[in-house]
Amino acid sequence: MFVNIKDKRIAIYTLGCKVNQYESDSMMNMLEEEGACIVPFDDVADIYIINTCSVTNIAERKSRQIIHRAKKKNENAVIVAAGCYVQAAEEQLRQDEYIDIIVGNSRKGSIARILDEFIENNCVSDAVVDINNTSEYESMTLTRPNEHCRAYVKIQDGCNNFCSYCIIPYTRGRIRSRQMEEVVSEVKRVVMSGVKEIVLTGINLSSYVDENGNTLLELLMELGNVSGLYRIRMGSLEPRVITERFLEKISKIDKICPHFHLSLQSACNETLKRMNRKYTIEEYEDKCRLIRSYYDRPAITTDIIVGFPGETWEEFYITKDNLERINLYEMHVFKYSKRKGTVACSMPNQVTDMDKDERSSILINMSQKHKAEYEGLFKGEKLKVLVEEYVEENGIYYMKGHTERYMLVKIEADECTCRSSINNILEITY
Repeated sequence: MFVNIKDKRIAIYTLGCKVNQYESDSMMNMLEEEGACIVPFDDVADIYIINTCSVTNIAERKSRQIIHRAKKKNENAVIVAAGCYVQAAEEQLRQDEYIDIIVGNSRKGSIARILDEFIENNCVSDAVVDINNTSEYESMTLTRPNEHCRAYVKIQDGCNNFCSYCIIPYTRGRIRSRQMEEVVSEVKRVVMSGVKEIVLTGINLSSYVDENGNTLLELLMELGNVSGLYRIRMGSLEPRVITERFLEKISKIDKICPHFHLSLQSACNETLKRMNRKYTIEEYEDKCRLIRSYYDRPAITTDIIVGFPGETWEEFYITKDNLERINLYEMHVFKYSKRKGTVACSMPNQVTDMDKDERSSILINMSQKHKAEYEGLFKGEKLKVLVEEYVEENGIYYMKGHTERYMLVKIEADECTCRSSINNILEITY
């Protein structure tokens, strides 16, 4: 028992990806078990933990703003900066007068010990490791997720791809995977708490291989046998994981949602080559065809970066035409921004902000059109919706939730029905 943090009011703020969200939830669980009181971040707390992001310069700037905001809320509070920004700018953050403790990406699981040691001795040892020289998978567990209906379950960390625009391999290190039996045990535990849907997350989910050689496929097959679990959703996948064998096996697991977030970034081969992505647009399109051959109207989504260095208008229109033909359910469109420490930052022919804005608008409009057309395919059909929350708008109550294909649905109902339907799967006419 860590006596120094007992009854301390602790607030946690999370920036960035679903892996960060999982790690924040896990830290909350650990600290509560040690007797700490978890409070909303806007409350006055004794300790503020900011789980930072470093994927873009904007994310780092927001991380700094949140750190400084916390100190202003309570100048006597202990301020903890944790995560990717720490790994990217350790020495800079050590000099920041607003920060009392920095915690790296392979030490979040020791957060209770670190806080206890700091309160006892006013200093901390071993809170940041050289992330690029460790093969350790930091084991963190989730006993009770913050969301009652859905739980993010982290199964993997690190990345070996070194895409030219990405800082993540330098802040998360090399690929490490969690033991399959540990993942299955955690899933059973969160299902016992009432969760009906899990989302498998990782920095590079497709690379999952545990020490016994179990791959993502073996893990999915094992999770398909978990009693009481209704839905399995996967985070972002690399195209290479989509094979005939993979789809043949998982398409027989009815708990797996027909929703695939298939990483792309650009639909032009020349741009992909500069990005150091390891596939062509023709290969990507083949993977989409393969998914559609095994699933009825699967929801395929992706991320696209516009304005990558050297992207001419000709290359952009190749991307646009290819995306028009492939016709994905939804695209998350990002404007490229320089990230210090990456290869792309010093590439020639940087694209102007004006051109990035225009290209982004074109693809967002296309995505909205494709999304509406895709959702129109299900008009009048019976769909299963996991009710996650309810809202009141102008005196009318609505239940809100997602279908298996992650289509957001809003259903009008009386307040009593809305309340009682949370975390239930309802069949509705779309």
